[in-house]
Amino acid sequence: QVQLVESGGGLVQAGGSLRLSCVASGRTFSSYAMGWFRQAPGKEREFVGAIARSGYSTYYTNYADSVKGRFTISRDNAKNTVYLQMNSLEPEDTAVYFCAADTRWRSSSRDEKEYDYWGQGTQVTVSS
Repeated sequence: QVQLVESGGGLVQAGGSLRLSCVASGRTFSSYAMGWFRQAPGKEREFVGAIARSGYSTYYTNYADSVKGRFTISRDNAKNTVYLQMNSLEPEDTAVYFCAADTRWRSSSRDEKEYDYWGQGTQVTVSS
């Protein structure tokens, strides 16, 4: 079993930055694919980005087109933590942000059904 604890959400003005953190339990964290998703009021949950291992110590990332160039995913395996650095935030980025772990396929999938563990979410609000 894997538990995910998120932090870093809050209120920020348009154009500002925010950094989300997600700390995971599990001794094989470095092998997990870690994803970020978000859900705005009245909307379906959507893929934001993910990071997965491609080699012994090499990782690759995938991003939704809506955030590419503005958001960056990174991880610190020594701390069992994945980060979502959000820059140039827009009101349209307002949502509850979730981190998720894929401990099985480990492939940075855009499909939420492939992730087997989820955090509880953290609210990000971007004002105009």
